[in-house]
Amino acid sequence: MSLAKRNEGAKVNSDINVTPMVDVMLVLLIIFMVVTPMLQKGVSVDLAKVNNPEQMPDADKEDALVVAVMRTGDVFFGNDKIAPDQLTGKVKDRLANRADKRVYIRADARAKFLPEIPVSYFLRASAYDHLRDYKMAAQNYHRFLEVANGAYPDQEWQARHRLIAIEPKK
Repeated sequence: MSLAKRNEGAKVNSDINVTPMVDVMLVLLIIFMVVTPMLQKGVSVDLAKVNNPEQMPDADKEDALVVAVMRTGDVFFGNDKIAPDQLTGKVKDRLANRADKRVYIRADARAKFLPEIPVSYFLRASAYDHLRDYKMAAQNYHRFLEVANGAYPDQEWQARHRLIAIEPKK
C-alpha cells in the first residue's frame, strides 16, 4: 500500500486577471469626463489658443471678479448677464472695499469688441501695460482719462502715474 501523493503546485495559475482593473479604470474615466466640465466656474467662453498661456490660479477663486465677453457681444459679470453700460458701476461697487483690485477678463476668441466704456479703456491699458506694449497702453490710458471725468479717482491716479512712467520725456 502506497501513500497518494498530491501535486497541487503544478496546477497553480499565476496570471493576473486585469479585467476588473480595466473595468474600474473605465468607470473612473467616465466619472472624470462627466465631472470636469462642471468644475469650471462662470460662463463658458471659447478662449483664444496661444503658444505660451499664463496660468491665473487666482481667477478660479470664489471671490475673483471675472468679466466674460461672448462672441455675440453679451457681457457677463460673474454668472450674471448685464448690459455693457452697467458694467462700470458694478465693477466699481465690487472693487470699492477690496484690497485686491484685479478684474479678470475672459473674452471669446471671436468677440468683436469690448464695450466702449471708461472701465474697458482702463482694463485694456492695464493688459497692454502687463504685456509691455507701452504704446498701446499709453493710448488706452489717455482714452480712459478723456472719458472718465473724475468718476474713477483711484484708477485715474493710477493711469496718470503709469503714463509718467511709460511715456518718454519730452
